Amino acid sequence: MVLTCSGMKTGMRPEVDTVTIHIPMRFERRGGRKLIIAPDGSTPAPAEPDRDETMIGALVKAYRWRRRIESGKAKSVTELAAQEGVTDAYACRILPLTCLAPDIVEAILDGRQTKGLRLAELLRGILLNRAEQRSSYARL
Repeated sequence: MVLTCSGMKTGMRPEVDTVTIHIPMRFERRGGRKLIIAPDGSTPAPAEPDRDETMIGALVKAYRWRRRIESGKAKSVTELAAQEGVTDAYACRILPLTCLAPDIVEAILDGRQTKGLRLAELLRGILLNRAEQRSSYARL
């Protein structure tokens, strides 16, 4: 790094002619992503997964509600909705989340879901065929 100060008067900041910083690294593509590779060959730690807490909360709620119905604590969706303080329509939209393929649920819980996949998209209608679910929701 080179800094030069010339013709400096009192109260003035030094003029910088040239600043050069050399950082040894290289860039590589891995899995469609660009990575910075340090001189020793190491890569930075991967970023924390981007967990969608809204989607996770809805999955938890759906499985909890399903257990309540299966155990007999709620005799119907209408009774479940009344117990939970939600509308029947809301309960009927959330409960089908329990039909998602286990690997898709796991990906959502781990924050590895398809980028851009949101709860609203899932609630529009869950595909019952798991192969179709994987091609639509889980491009993992």
